[in-house]
Amino acid sequence: MATVLITGAGSGLGLEGALAFARNGDTVYAGVRDPARAEGLTQAAQAEGLTLNLVTLDVTRAETFTAVLADIIDQSGRLDVLVNNAGIIRPGSLEDVSEQDLRDVIETNLTGPLLLARAVLPQMRAQGSGCIIMMSSLSGIAGLPGDLPYSASKFGLEGATEALRHEVDRWGIRVALVEGGMYATGIFDDSLNNDRLLPPDYPPDSPYRPLVESRLEAVRDSLSKAYPARRIGELYVKIAHSDESRLRWPADEVAEMVLGKMFAQDDAGRDAFLRGVAGADWWSEGKDHD
Repeated sequence: MATVLITGAGSGLGLEGALAFARNGDTVYAGVRDPARAEGLTQAAQAEGLTLNLVTLDVTRAETFTAVLADIIDQSGRLDVLVNNAGIIRPGSLEDVSEQDLRDVIETNLTGPLLLARAVLPQMRAQGSGCIIMMSSLSGIAGLPGDLPYSASKFGLEGATEALRHEVDRWGIRVALVEGGMYATGIFDDSLNNDRLLPPDYPPDSPYRPLVESRLEAVRDSLSKAYPARRIGELYVKIAHSDESRLRWPADEVAEMVLGKMFAQDDAGRDAFLRGVAGADWWSEGKDHD
């Protein structure tokens, strides 16, 4: 069995991942930013008779990593798996998104996961083994308008992870990216609550507003077809206990299709595919959205 640290475990994919590892008999350290908001996780674990360890971990505060990891090593003697699952979304175009929102998304989705991965590597090198799983997104291989901050963070994570795998494979450390379509996680709650598509502070007179609203409408319409979050949790376990060295792990049929399309075409083909997916030809042609 493995010793696992998973971030963003208080809800959504992280919660399901923590439970999936616990069901598998692994020793789970479930990282949450605020333990007081992790009731869903603790109640679900208790209902199934599962044991896990709740640890306070904010991926945007790298200065706290040392103490958390020291406690894990002291208690378990090793760390076999890190799942960088925590993530946030702030919709918007580049001109509209605030500097703070852009920095928050990059810090949470890219910088934090890389710094946490860096922090666990000395232990994994000393062990001569380990697995680092990064929760990516189709937004990391297919950038769509209105989703710029999130796409920027996930494209960065994709490139960094691809480079990292070659840096650490000599020590038996595997690195993996999870590619997923739309999942029921609650990550869109802040931007899709009730009838409001955009946050209250979104620029009311933005020339990009119709485009961003159109994209969010498409997201809201697709939520009814979202895959269950438990599917990702089970995939985390599969990757962690696999001996495969593959980098990208598509989580569903949509991810399989998009990966196949995006990596099999030249720039013109990719562009045509993305324009079709975004349904934004009307925007580029200077028209109103019907």
